[in-house]
Amino acid sequence: MKLGVCVAAGAVFTALALGVVPFGGILAPAGHAQNLGQRSVNGTVVDADSSPVVGATIFLRNTKSKSIRSYTSTKDGRFRFVQVNMSDDYDLWAEKEGKKSAVKTVSSWDTRKELEVELKLK
Repeated sequence: MKLGVCVAAGAVFTALALGVVPFGGILAPAGHAQNLGQRSVNGTVVDADSSPVVGATIFLRNTKSKSIRSYTSTKDGRFRFVQVNMSDDYDLWAEKEGKKSAVKTVSSWDTRKELEVELKLK
């Protein structure tokens, strides 16, 4: 191997180790994690007979920050959370009059921009 090639290869490996990558003859900062954006989480709250539940409270809790958003189901049992950060994980559940659904996970690994979930009160 020629000395110039070794020096150039060494410079590239050093740049990579420092978190920069060669780009068009200049060194550019290496990219950070992809910004996945936001999603919406939609669904229906139903009772044991699968009938829509009006007035249930649906909770969306960020598992990292522990912040909670809530929504009250409509006359057809529907709910919708918008601007849900795709890079965070969330717990989702519904409650009404002492009944509660199972907790569902909205995962940052799920790349869907729109999630549809059914929450069944028990």
